[in-house]
Amino acid sequence: MNYGIQTNAHGKPGNNMFGNVFNNKKVLVTGNTGFKGTWLTQWLRQLGAEVVGISISVPTNPSMFETLNLRNDIEHYDLDINELERLKEIFVAHKPDFVFHLAAQPIVRQSYIDPVETFRTNTLGTAHVMEALRALENECIATMITSDKCYENVEWNWGYRETDRLGGKDPYSASKGAAELVIHSYIHSFFNTTNTNIKIASVRAGNVIGGGDWAASRIVPDTVKSWANEEPVEIRSPRATRPWQHVLEPLSGYLRCAQVLATDGSNNGEAYNFGPDANQNKSVLELLTKLSDHWPFKSDSEKVVVQEQSNFHEAGLLKLSCDKALADLSWQPTLEFDQTIEFTASWYYKYYNEQDSDIIEYTNQQIAEYCEQARLKNASWMA
Repeated sequence: MNYGIQTNAHGKPGNNMFGNVFNNKKVLVTGNTGFKGTWLTQWLRQLGAEVVGISISVPTNPSMFETLNLRNDIEHYDLDINELERLKEIFVAHKPDFVFHLAAQPIVRQSYIDPVETFRTNTLGTAHVMEALRALENECIATMITSDKCYENVEWNWGYRETDRLGGKDPYSASKGAAELVIHSYIHSFFNTTNTNIKIASVRAGNVIGGGDWAASRIVPDTVKSWANEEPVEIRSPRATRPWQHVLEPLSGYLRCAQVLATDGSNNGEAYNFGPDANQNKSVLELLTKLSDHWPFKSDSEKVVVQEQSNFHEAGLLKLSCDKALADLSWQPTLEFDQTIEFTASWYYKYYNEQDSDIIEYTNQQIAEYCEQARLKNASWMA
């Protein structure tokens, strides 16, 4: 399959995108075994980067990290980011040119079960990564990933801006708001001189979907697992509205942010939202209805069952303003909602129903197709 973009000798997208800044560079990714971390690792490898990964474990079974056999393709450390001294040793030993920090406890429901561990990983763990960056003597670009749930959500109808109040009613959201405060504090306390060797930005996105996510208590993974077993999926908040986006959308924003930090630096110390266009705010039921169009069913009764509302707080409406990313980074989303659904459903369908197919190659093809769609929209990072 050829999507019309420049490819290298291995049939992967060429390194001309993102200004070629990742080619032959050492890139350290925390949380590399997670859903977003795995997609980011695979894309970075296509961009010519040498990836070093740090994660406490492989978080799910099945796992995209294991499905893509990435442990054999990168240097990987099984490490809790709260082991500060060992974390610093790895940073200093590898002297990364770029760092992407994604390691986290990512599930709202789990934050009610173990709030202390959620704060320990998401907030204190972020401080440990900042401490590891302080130990570096080489130049390094750090992109710190938090979440759209870092904002104090009052469920208004317009998108949250980077200057809006941080906070959260549930432990997960509060831990992410606190992580942003940690990042802000370190930037202004330790990385605030014009000649510092470390440049940092924080980035926020949420409600990411796509093939290869098997995390518990997430709507798309729960749905495809149920449908693969020919069972209806049970949902608790059918009218909850989210800005659904494919995983490659925010990843392109993270990579673009790092590119600008490396080549310009004018965004040093800034925070950015990455999300879809406003017209992609859809309810959970709308999402599953579209997803079901790409999955064979014998009857509508096999699709969805609405259960009673859960007894913990979960936001009903949350969306972001991405105007700052457009103004500073010339970044815009690429995919329409129907494309996002098609990308997602086709990956899972191939995994569950076409076991003889090469899922690694299909993942590479989806990255290539996404890049081609970005090229057609004149994405800044494709120049």
